[in-house]
Amino acid sequence: MNTSLRLSGGALSVLLLLNSCTTNPVTGKKEVTLVSESQEVAMGQQSDPAVTAQFGLYPDKKLQNFIDDKGQKMAAISHRRNLKYQFKIVDSPVINAFAVPGGYVYFTRGIMAHFNNEAQFAGVLGHEIGHITARHTAQQQTKAIFGQVGLIGAMILSPRVAEFGQQAMQGMQLLFLKFGRDAERQSDELGVAYSSQIGYDASQMADFFQTLSREQQKSGAGAIPDFLSTHPNPEDRYNTVKRLAAEWKQKNASPSTKMVVNRDQYLKLIDGLVYGEDPKQGFVENSMFYHPELKFQFPVPQGWKHQNTPQQFQMADPAGKALLILTTAPGNSVDEATLGINKQLNLQLIDSRRTTINGFPTMVFTADQVQQDQQTGQQVAGVRVLGHVIQDGKTIYALLGVSAPADFPNYTATFTNTAAGFQRLTDADKLNRQPERIKIKTAQLSTTLAQALTQQGVPQARHEEMAILNGMQLTDRLGVGSFYKVVGR
Repeated sequence: MNTSLRLSGGALSVLLLLNSCTTNPVTGKKEVTLVSESQEVAMGQQSDPAVTAQFGLYPDKKLQNFIDDKGQKMAAISHRRNLKYQFKIVDSPVINAFAVPGGYVYFTRGIMAHFNNEAQFAGVLGHEIGHITARHTAQQQTKAIFGQVGLIGAMILSPRVAEFGQQAMQGMQLLFLKFGRDAERQSDELGVAYSSQIGYDASQMADFFQTLSREQQKSGAGAIPDFLSTHPNPEDRYNTVKRLAAEWKQKNASPSTKMVVNRDQYLKLIDGLVYGEDPKQGFVENSMFYHPELKFQFPVPQGWKHQNTPQQFQMADPAGKALLILTTAPGNSVDEATLGINKQLNLQLIDSRRTTINGFPTMVFTADQVQQDQQTGQQVAGVRVLGHVIQDGKTIYALLGVSAPADFPNYTATFTNTAAGFQRLTDADKLNRQPERIKIKTAQLSTTLAQALTQQGVPQARHEEMAILNGMQLTDRLGVGSFYKVVGR
């Protein structure tokens, strides 16, 4: 090895690093970043197809037009007006909003359901634009602290199984950026400034943070809304945002200026919005996964965690030692699809056999994903896979059971029994299952929210859920003619 060449390379790296300083558009200060603006744009262009493929776009033109209209107005007064921004609502029930480098901002239908006025929406929209304009997304890429999304959030898999799960999701991986408190504080400030500049009452964003906190408390300390998992939520955030909004108005608006809230307009806009899981994309009931559109069903191992996306259905052993993934596989036959899967995932085939499962042609195979042991340098089996490649007409499904080789014998029966339960869905109730939707009701009398929910036939067990959805307490009063949300089919 040429030592002098190594030193020269290191010196060159230092020079490159020094030349990587750029001026932050928001602060005006110099900062080190290894990601140029053109690279940011390219990253966004590459990520966008993966985002829309994993979640799908929510099929409501008026809502898509709404987020784009408000987003473009806000982008036009932002610190990086030169970027070509894109704003989209994705078809996911989770409560989240996120931005990727280059001007791409996404809201889930789940977060849209939990806003109770346009001002709350605008504050969070400004917050996400702030991550882009302050170059937080680029800085996080520079620091290489990207977080993977797609594996079940609450699950702790062994590193080797987790690696397989991520590799199995090629083309569907999504990068969510987790920001520190300083970046979050700055984006809160920008969210206040941007939403205020286009006329909204930015203090409403603070009220939405309370909704998120209540949702977290309802779900339990270990299950937080996705927005809070990617956006750290300091305890003083509510008061900080309220103060920032008041300060902005004092400095930039006359005392008579009335900042817009637009509660009724927003609630009318989301009337009919799908709430929670959409059954047509598949749903779990009594430990059975049903897919009405694709017309199949199979059992979910008892007690296993599960997560569904438009691209795949994942199941995880609660002990974190095994993973089951159902996805589609390209090919014209089970033989062709099996070869493709093994090639894509770098698997070494151990054995395979053809069979049928409830009338479906099937290829069953066992394979290892071989890795190099960093200590010994020898090739070792990282994970072992039991695959069932099942053909239903022109569609081929791959049900892949994964665990470490030492644990594999303990899960073989579970993998096999799950695959053996794959069958045609014929139950009319499951085939025709409709999603719950937001329904906007009008209070006919002055009443409490709890009384109004009871009058609408909402079960007592769901009252607190509906209170959080409305951003209210059950004891809060609704005036005559006031709008409020319920959900139903």
